[in-house]
Amino acid sequence: MSKAAKAPDFERSLGELEQLVERLERGDLPLDEALKTFERGVALTRQCQEALKSAQAKVEILVARGDAATIETFEPDADSE
Repeated sequence: MSKAAKAPDFERSLGELEQLVERLERGDLPLDEALKTFERGVALTRQCQEALKSAQAKVEILVARGDAATIETFEPDADSE
């Protein structure tokens, strides 16, 4: 499975996370469902954080190169996956 197929789209993950937060804020979920919803939210938060870290690293690489910037594929460290 390619990384593009494995990693969900950042915007889609963020949108789902926002929906989960709204459901939890209503306070009408049974405890078991609220816990599952919270657990999914934590997983989505981690996915979003990783996507942001990756984007930040790409920007830092481009900024550090200045005018001599060339486009290269960024591969995150194995530790961050």
